[in-house]
Amino acid sequence: MGRTYFVEEGIGQYLTELSTKVKPYVTGLLIGQCSPQRDYVIRAVRTPPKEQQQEESVGPPKLASLDEEWITTHASQVSRMLPGGLLVLGVFMIATPELAKDSQNALRKLIFSVEKSLSKRRLWKPAEEEVSDRAALQICSATKKVVCRTYDVQDPKSSAKPADWKYQSALTASWLALGCTVNVNIHIPLLATSPNHDLEKNTKNGLYRWSKQIEDSVFLINGQVKDEDTELLEGQKRSRGNTQPSTQFSDVKVLTQLCQGSSARSTATVQVCSGSINLRGAVKCRAYIHNNKPRVKEAIQALKRDIINTLSDRCEILFEDLILNEGPQKKNFEREYHVLPQRLFVSVAGSSVMLSDYKFGDEAAGEIQERFVEMLDQPVQAEDIHIAEDIST
Repeated sequence: MGRTYFVEEGIGQYLTELSTKVKPYVTGLLIGQCSPQRDYVIRAVRTPPKEQQQEESVGPPKLASLDEEWITTHASQVSRMLPGGLLVLGVFMIATPELAKDSQNALRKLIFSVEKSLSKRRLWKPAEEEVSDRAALQICSATKKVVCRTYDVQDPKSSAKPADWKYQSALTASWLALGCTVNVNIHIPLLATSPNHDLEKNTKNGLYRWSKQIEDSVFLINGQVKDEDTELLEGQKRSRGNTQPSTQFSDVKVLTQLCQGSSARSTATVQVCSGSINLRGAVKCRAYIHNNKPRVKEAIQALKRDIINTLSDRCEILFEDLILNEGPQKKNFEREYHVLPQRLFVSVAGSSVMLSDYKFGDEAAGEIQERFVEMLDQPVQAEDIHIAEDIST
């Protein structure tokens, strides 16, 4: 029995519109949420065209020109814009009939490349029982025939399995949202033996240690500790009907443990350090979860990952910005303050799930709007951009 994908109705229209512009193929990402019973696709996003693609050489259509690196880079950029609970859960390709045979092989290759690129950046490991199937959606531009298959990304030899692709209206209308503010004060020593003061690598190692603390934290949902296997909505009134978007919001408090339990012995290590990095501030985190009897465990896992991802993503963005503006050779290690980009949430038409992005202090709303059009093929209004937090260093 294959997996079933419940798909936001508007995606069908989006893919149909794209198929009228195909010459000779177009690729893109599927964004949504996996759950043990079923998967949800809430957005499809085409790969942004490269400038040199505008003047393609005339000749027989072929997939050899498919730029894998460009597509995986796009997937990495898009994954930063997804709040907890959402992920890139597949790839689509709309192609002319003569490319039908080649496009399935190309999709398989892309699915594994995208997953490899995304998992490299993660500071958390997937749970054993987690769904590792990813969707490959193939659409013929002439007949509009849709074929959905899945591959298990944990198995490099995985073969295609058929999957159901079902459209549904107002898919996210009564999804549940969880939000929390986490105060961060992370001290990362820079070892004297560390070659060339590799700040980025040291920061990642420090964040990895901190992520373990987050994994071991206690999460209070609306002031209560809930059993992981209970239903998230147990004891709450369910909202009837799903015509109006009415996200139920849960406030979460994160309690990090001050020290290890008395049973675990700790050994002190003395290391010679030449400096340190301190990350300080309050970060706003958010996760969304489907409304099909979600368990507390699923909701907390989605929020944990958002907490870990949001800090690691913005450190990555800061380092990219520093390299861009100052070059990698800068070796002045006096005390410096760098402001991490602020998080913002953006309301998107037709969905109750807000997407996320980051801005540096001097960035205007117009730049964020441009980024949404380029990365998510989605125009957004300036008034729909909500800055969630104060500046953190």
